[in-house]
Amino acid sequence: MVDILHRVGMKDATPERVYDAIATIDGLSGWWAERTSGDPSIGGVIEFRFGPGGIDMEVVELEPGRRVLWKVSDGPQEWIGTTVEWDIRTEGDFVIVLFRHAGWREPVEFMHHCSTKWAIYLLSLKELVENGAGRPDPVDIWISDWH
Repeated sequence: MVDILHRVGMKDATPERVYDAIATIDGLSGWWAERTSGDPSIGGVIEFRFGPGGIDMEVVELEPGRRVLWKVSDGPQEWIGTTVEWDIRTEGDFVIVLFRHAGWREPVEFMHHCSTKWAIYLLSLKELVENGAGRPDPVDIWISDWH
């Protein structure tokens, strides 16, 4: 199994503000997918809808201000059964997010694409937290014919 790993810091933020951007429908629709709906509580399913398709995430773990864990229940075949983890901590003037999209069966070309898109969306999260506006789908940066 292989994982996508990223680290991003948000200056002059609070862990609670970052957590809310990752753990609420309003937050998620502000930086990842404008068309986000569902139940963001433990055991609930969050539905993310993009131009090319959608992804459903079951909420597995929530620790306010510290951690969010989802399991992919529907979406691209390569994603189903993988987990998406967000660990949040403070370091000086920054709130750090350690991101992990874990459990890929193999590093296929689609994984390369998804790693780059996750980086773009994490920068969108940073923009939302620091400046009040992110770049969620459909106004995100397109990187290829896959979007």
